[in-house]
Amino acid sequence: MNALRPAFVRAACAALPVLLLLATALLALACTGQQSSSAAAASSSAKEAAEMAPEHVGDRPEASEAATTAPATEVVGDPVIYGNVGGHEVTGYVARPKDVTGPLPGLLVIHEWWGLNDNIRAMTRRLAGEGYVALAVDLYGGQVAETPERARELMSAVDPTLALENLSQARDHLAARVQAIGGAPGKIGVIGWCFGGGWSLRSALAMPNGIDATVIYYGHLITDKAELRPLESPVIGFFGADDSSIPPSTVHAFQTALQDLGKSVEIHIYDGAGHAFANPSGTNYRPEAAQNAWKRTVAFLAENLSGSPAGTAGG
Repeated sequence: MNALRPAFVRAACAALPVLLLLATALLALACTGQQSSSAAAASSSAKEAAEMAPEHVGDRPEASEAATTAPATEVVGDPVIYGNVGGHEVTGYVARPKDVTGPLPGLLVIHEWWGLNDNIRAMTRRLAGEGYVALAVDLYGGQVAETPERARELMSAVDPTLALENLSQARDHLAARVQAIGGAPGKIGVIGWCFGGGWSLRSALAMPNGIDATVIYYGHLITDKAELRPLESPVIGFFGADDSSIPPSTVHAFQTALQDLGKSVEIHIYDGAGHAFANPSGTNYRPEAAQNAWKRTVAFLAENLSGSPAGTAGG
């Protein structure tokens, strides 16, 4: 045995450089794969931002009188740290009716391509006033845009994997708040506009057992049936007939795919309206279409989250 040991050691030493070379190659391959995956994800976000950019040429997130519409009931709202993504705390905004102590459903609120700005906080308070614990998420890491150019940069930089982790943690945080108020798990919906409209759909697909109602305002759509199959929640969507980034042909394809799958979907396309027609802090705002969409949104959420009748959402 002693005579064999030097030979064994020599063989092991001779093989060591080869093993190190192989390990280095495998590590490089793994890193390349991760980089390729990240690059593909970034490319997807950049593509969607590029498609949306022409609809915002000359646009600015400047509030109109409609942006200051008061909630139906008095609410309270505060900044909140709801997660930790990529080693960084994520701060959003949460609002709820001031004097309600009983069970309340929850709503995830996803900002448009400008980011979590004052308009989204105002919309969060307005949604809370309808009887919800509403949590506005932040997918831009605390940054907001004042110009379309900056908004495109921020949207293009979103990593879908981190965004889904962000939304998953937001959903869990919201569920805990809802349960703490009502003493039992409550239903949770999701709503988003523009950039956030697309992520509203993706949230419902990624968390089919955690989302009970999905509202999409002119967001990026998925039309592939295989990708849409996991969806469990009912969907309502609002779109502008003059929106070239989310054209009616794509909207109809989305609707048909969901209907073929036996999913619950309700779609509204407004003539004379383009992208961001419901944003009261932008130049594309169309009051009549926005008000009608809001009534339908309130009725849809009440029916699917709190069990109330559809109400007065006609028109």
